[in-house]
Amino acid sequence: MENPVPRTVEEVFNDFKGRRAGLIKALTVDVEKFYQQCDPEKENLCLYGLPSETWEVNLPVEEVPPELPEPALGINFARDGMQEKDWLSLVAVHSDSWLLSVAFYFGARFGFGKSERKRLFQMINDLPTVFEVVTGAAKQAHDAAHNNSSKSKSSGKSRQPDPQPKAVKISPPKMEDESGEEEEEEDDEQGATLCGACGDNYATDEFWICCDICERWFHGKCVKITPAKAEHIKQYKCPSCSSKRARV
Repeated sequence: MENPVPRTVEEVFNDFKGRRAGLIKALTVDVEKFYQQCDPEKENLCLYGLPSETWEVNLPVEEVPPELPEPALGINFARDGMQEKDWLSLVAVHSDSWLLSVAFYFGARFGFGKSERKRLFQMINDLPTVFEVVTGAAKQAHDAAHNNSSKSKSSGKSRQPDPQPKAVKISPPKMEDESGEEEEEEDDEQGATLCGACGDNYATDEFWICCDICERWFHGKCVKITPAKAEHIKQYKCPSCSSKRARV
């Protein structure tokens, strides 16, 4: 069953978020599967992000012009001619370009005015790009913000794990002084954390886990780790780091 065509700014943004989540998943959590599907021996292939937060590698559509703008063609041809990290980064850049093309295609198709286009872009621009998530640039930016905010605090316990294994790190309890300032600071700090798989922000009461290799944080649900499982993990490796080591 086809997804309904988005017609409002909110619907287009939700479509954008779903496709973006699918692309990020392909380039991080499912990177081994994505890598294998991009066989250079096959024809021109594209990476499609779907509104259902899934992804697929497929041939371009036959209709000309297509129903939607098309992703970069032939991403598979460069797979073995580049370092894997550089190839994934390049696919991520083209994926960002495609996401904007699709969103503003819908905006043009349904006659969004200047204010609607501006609002749509602002909503999109509040999220880190696929490239930033894949390369870790989003994490570095938020780590810098965290370091600046923690200078005036006695402890950075919101983001930084205890000396114990990072795998068991769950969102910390809120500490509130009489003025309530500490709670507000911690909420802001936690809100800056981004999931390395889906790219979404920290949400209260969600279980998170940190990779001991790349030090990115993930929703437990995105990497299929529960708090119970985490208790027994001495060193956690995210799917991307695990697959990289397996290929070496």
